[in-house]
Amino acid sequence: MCTGNRLALHDRRTQTRQKTVTDTQSIMEKLMIVAVSENNVIGKDGDIPWDIPEDMKHFREKTTGHSVIMGRKTYESLPENYRPLPNRRNIVLTRSGLEDKPDDVIEASSLEEGWKVAEGYSDKAYITGGESVYREAMSQIDRLVVTRVHEEYKGDTYFPEINKTEWKEDKRDDREGFSFIEYVRKD
Repeated sequence: MCTGNRLALHDRRTQTRQKTVTDTQSIMEKLMIVAVSENNVIGKDGDIPWDIPEDMKHFREKTTGHSVIMGRKTYESLPENYRPLPNRRNIVLTRSGLEDKPDDVIEASSLEEGWKVAEGYSDKAYITGGESVYREAMSQIDRLVVTRVHEEYKGDTYFPEINKTEWKEDKRDDREGFSFIEYVRKD
């Protein structure tokens, strides 16, 4: 690669994922992080239907120091004492704006704008929910960071099916009742 040139790398299949390299900026990895039940439930009544402290620790370790991009409802569902998520650039996707927005929260009107805001902050940006943001971002991300809860739950918010023809398992750590799994795109 020549210094000073802009280089666009395109996903061979979808041609929708695009990254840019410049003199002072490296490629930002786009990730998605989620805890999901066996029947793809991620929420019920604005809350997570399980309590797994190891998953919360895993989420914190993965996302600290990076950008997190989430929808307004996901942001508002965070407990007040964790809103905004500390030591992360919090980017909230909203068309209507946030009431009482803290100074360290950045609003974006689209996912594309959210990615742009995240670019200068760190080498990784995580999509953290909710359902519609996960669906929209699925074709744009490089890696899935999944906590698979080995139980079925009733819920009203779902994660999209992981298409095994597009994704392959890269890392796995099985625990009692759940697994940490990372997927990367197939070549």
